[in-house]
Amino acid sequence: MTHGKARVWHASDDLVVRYADGSLPEPDAWSLETHLEGCAGCATRVSAAVRDMETGLVLAEVREAVLGAAPAREALAKAPVPARVLPRLARLLWAAGPAVRGAWLPAVLLVAVGAMALGYGGGVPGARALLLAIAPVMPVMGVVLSYGPHADPLYEVAAATPAGGLRLALTRTAAVLAVSLPLLTLTGLLLPASGAPAAAAWLLPGLALTLATLTLASFIGHRTAAGITAGGWLCAVLAPVPAATAGEATARLADQLSRCLDGAGAQGAWAAAAALSAALLTARRPAYDRLIRR
Repeated sequence: MTHGKARVWHASDDLVVRYADGSLPEPDAWSLETHLEGCAGCATRVSAAVRDMETGLVLAEVREAVLGAAPAREALAKAPVPARVLPRLARLLWAAGPAVRGAWLPAVLLVAVGAMALGYGGGVPGARALLLAIAPVMPVMGVVLSYGPHADPLYEVAAATPAGGLRLALTRTAAVLAVSLPLLTLTGLLLPASGAPAAAAWLLPGLALTLATLTLASFIGHRTAAGITAGGWLCAVLAPVPAATAGEATARLADQLSRCLDGAGAQGAWAAAAALSAALLTARRPAYDRLIRR
């Protein structure tokens, strides 16, 4: 450092260069930074030296990128509505999860179209019963394909964000339910009843099975939990079918579905199961804050 009168000193050229390239020892760097707070001349020299270094070039590029983003944001704000909607739509699709963006949605559409084809094109009288047997499983499968390391390549990144964990799982579950519930219920309304329960009778069971899957997933993982809930449902409703003849299979299925879905008692039990699952899921929320490996 060069010293002047009245004990005023300024940073030497060597000191400035060593500070700019990061080779100056920490105690000397602290001393220089304290000096720069009150010396405009040395601060100007240090700034010029830093700008000439590689770090300064990187900072300049970052500054230009930030400043260049402002006109882009202004242009987007002044753009037509479709141009402004597309980024929001992309964010919504990401939040909806891999299921709605992937193969699960075509599978739901295939179930709906297949039921209509069997009911009207194939003349199958029990098409609604078949739909009601499969419908509660579809949201469960959507949940499995929406959340977890097996389904989402960005799972670890998403789970580490403030919006991750159970909040993200519920957001993606809501997207799955928003697609499957109205689509499959409308399909059931369009099909002949043929002794099967009402088209909307599967809604509470579907919700209960979905919440039960999310709750079990906090213990054993999503795929195992879905296998238990979906498999249990299918075993319960399809149990009488293998023993029936070909002509009686759909009638047996409709009768079994009526026992599982029809009446205030059955619907009340499903409502209680959904409420209990929701309460347990709330209690298990901390488990979703940890990375689920299965």
